[in-house]
Amino acid sequence: MRYLVPRSSMKRKALVTAAITDVPVNGALIFSNERIAVLRDVKGFYALSLVCTHLGCTVVVSEDALSCPCHGSLFDRQGAVVKGPADKALARLELVESIGVFEVFSS
Repeated sequence: MRYLVPRSSMKRKALVTAAITDVPVNGALIFSNERIAVLRDVKGFYALSLVCTHLGCTVVVSEDALSCPCHGSLFDRQGAVVKGPADKALARLELVESIGVFEVFSS
């Protein structure tokens, strides 16, 4: 029966939106309630989920790493595991840039 119903043309809803100028080079913009970080390096912008892949605690962003306060997992600024117990990288989220702003969507 699914084939008889037209696909929805509704636009996806962004998880977060902000001005590009809100994220300094080598900095981060943290959305605590959504548990999302938008980071910027010399290559550009990217978004990471701040949900620890070990047991789901909220990861804390510092200048040089991301760390889980619950069980000590450590991630680099790209989200890769540096130290367990987490064994999977932080999830990358889809980031779409347009004129002066960015939007983050679930992957």
